[in-house]
Amino acid sequence: MNIIEFFELSAGKWFSQRTLHNLKSGQLQAGKSNLIMESLPQTDATVVQLCQQHKIDPTTISGGFRLTWDGTMEGNPNQQKGSAIVVPIINPEHPQEGQLLQSQDTTPNQSLSGRYSLGADEVLTLITESPNFYAEERLWYLMPNLRLRTSIVKNSTGLTQASFCSEIRMGIK
Repeated sequence: MNIIEFFELSAGKWFSQRTLHNLKSGQLQAGKSNLIMESLPQTDATVVQLCQQHKIDPTTISGGFRLTWDGTMEGNPNQQKGSAIVVPIINPEHPQEGQLLQSQDTTPNQSLSGRYSLGADEVLTLITESPNFYAEERLWYLMPNLRLRTSIVKNSTGLTQASFCSEIRMGIK
């Protein structure tokens, strides 16, 4: 499996249950959300714009993906809604590794660049970091319709959070 196949396997609507642990305070929170993952062609305007922001020729990529979410966290009555565009840039010398461009709808002109690696065990590791932020996420499938995800997020204020999600596919869009 390569990165494009991994994301294509993610296409559809998912129900996610999450446990979030603040490692500094010890606080635990539970949450749930609906996720939708859609494939986007390399000609999609948002994919082209994201590539151009990072000085990458969009004709050299296979396309991108849109992730949309709508969820809640325990103790927070507000819905958490949003979307992101993700574009994998495959390293031709090491096709299981590469760059991952990301842009969220809340900050469309500020995008992030991270890196990914897809292991022989088909576990996808995503790392995004900046001087004030570090996130490492691991995703894998137990079955085609059951995906697991863990993450560690740290920021410059000392916040460190770990999370575990189980995600069940509700249907293909």
